[in-house]
Amino acid sequence: MRFKVIIATVKTDVTDSIVDAAKEAGATGATITPSRGTGIHEAKTFFGLTLEAQTDLVMFLLEEHLVEAVMKAIYEAGHFKKPGTGIAFVLPVDQVAGLESQMERFKEEVREEYF
Repeated sequence: MRFKVIIATVKTDVTDSIVDAAKEAGATGATITPSRGTGIHEAKTFFGLTLEAQTDLVMFLLEEHLVEAVMKAIYEAGHFKKPGTGIAFVLPVDQVAGLESQMERFKEEVREEYF
C-alpha cells in the first residue's frame, strides 16, 4: 500500500471544519498540533507585544487513493481560496508503522474500489 501525508496549517476556527470534511471524504483521523508561523506580512503589534493569530498544524496520513478527495474537502472547508486562510500540501510517505488495526479496512477499500 502507498501512503501520503497531507499537512495543513489553518486558523484554529476552521480546524474542526477541515477535519470533519476530511473524514467525510475518507480520512480516518488527524493529528492536530498548535502552531504559529510567519509570512510576507508583519504581525500586528500592540504596546510592543506581537499579536499573532493562533494556527493549527493538521496532519492526515492517507492511503494514496484518498488524497485527491480529502485535499479538495480541506480546500473547500478551510476557505483556502481567500488569502491568508492557510495552506495545505501533500508529501510522499516511504514507510508506515502502527497502522495494523486499520490495514484490513484499507485493504477492503482498495478491493471495493478496484474490483
